[in-house]
Amino acid sequence: MVNEIKVAPMHKIIKRAGAARVSEESAEALGRVLEEVGVKIAKEAMDFARHAGRKTIKARDIEIAAKKIIER
Repeated sequence: MVNEIKVAPMHKIIKRAGAARVSEESAEALGRVLEEVGVKIAKEAMDFARHAGRKTIKARDIEIAAKKIIER
């Protein structure tokens, strides 16, 4: 899978978490992990939308799916 998430925002997220320094590898790793989790959330949200008889994924579908995936 190609990492579609840019590295610069990952640096910012890690710094916002309190890190003094951030390696390029850690920023890339965070991007890969977030993309993996994002795809799982999107797939779950798709199921919620389909169950509701919709083709369009709504923000609420993402929020519910995220809560479900993160709590696993």
